Amino acid sequence: LVFSMKEEDFDKVVDTNLKGCFNFIKHCYPGFVRKRAGKIINISSVSGIMGNAGQANYSASKAGIIGLTKATARELAGRGICCNAIAPGFIDTDMTADLDKENGLLAQIPLGRPGRPEDVAALAVFLAGPGGDYITGEVIRVDGGLAI
Repeated sequence: LVFSMKEEDFDKVVDTNLKGCFNFIKHCYPGFVRKRAGKIINISSVSGIMGNAGQANYSASKAGIIGLTKATARELAGRGICCNAIAPGFIDTDMTADLDKENGLLAQIPLGRPGRPEDVAALAVFLAGPGGDYITGEVIRVDGGLAI
């Protein structure tokens, strides 16, 4: 909870998630601008859209990625560069293996199941390919309807 969160814990998560995206964009920017082409795909989260109690640092960092994505998309669109974000929901990974046991998350997902890493990867491949050539500044949820 925010009340008991240490500032260092907040900073670590924001530095990893949000500043990591910023540094990636900053270092790719010159090459993309020279080529007048490129695709930037950031990974946010439905937690950045909805918030998540007990994860203010994570939610804030993922919401920041959404703002960074939209600002970057506006900055680079005139140069032929697309910037979008994918916002996964509950994806079945080693990291999330015990989450449903703790909070009954599956009951909140309209599709009634967790997503697979392949669901997120398929969207990234689409956005990186020619299908994503006219999509920029978007945040696309891969969440089984969780954030409806």
